[in-house]
Amino acid sequence: MIAYLQGKLAFKDPTYVIIDVNGVGYLVKISLQTYTKIKSEESIRLLTHLHIKEDAHTLFGFKEEEERSMFLLLLSINGVGPNTALMVLSSLSTEEIELAILGGDVGTIQRVKGIGAKTAQRIILELKDKIGKSNSADAQLNTGFLNSNNKIRQEALQALITLGFPKAAAEKNLAQVLKKTDGEISLEDLIKASLKTP
Repeated sequence: MIAYLQGKLAFKDPTYVIIDVNGVGYLVKISLQTYTKIKSEESIRLLTHLHIKEDAHTLFGFKEEEERSMFLLLLSINGVGPNTALMVLSSLSTEEIELAILGGDVGTIQRVKGIGAKTAQRIILELKDKIGKSNSADAQLNTGFLNSNNKIRQEALQALITLGFPKAAAEKNLAQVLKKTDGEISLEDLIKASLKTP
């Protein structure tokens, strides 16, 4: 298993790159998410997933672990192949996918080219629990939120569940509060505001 590649960016395109690692050129398929983050770089390190089929060994590359984790989750869905998973990651950010899954938003996922209503519903149904449990689903409810806010959000969520809130209701309240908040918010204020949210 190739966990990552580090080398010179010999060629880049919005759909794939060629990384020169000590004179060997690796062709790696990427999403637009990753392309946006690496397009100005000359030397890069991409996390990878090697997908093996009878007729092909294909490398997929990701700038960040969150994106690779989401790719692997999408691959676990029956009917979603690596190219479809890459299309989802090119159309939506990892955070948008997580929010759509947690919020049961079939429409957002269905807007991705090649995803029908049934596949979108299957993605939501099968990944809702996995994303709820996974650390990558400290889901940034707003792309501008810092990682410290994700930790605070997780702690607030645990506190609300301990107080007797159903998990779905607690997540919805937290999302509403965080949407209205610019910048930092303390754990106490977040819990208080969430308790007041109707």
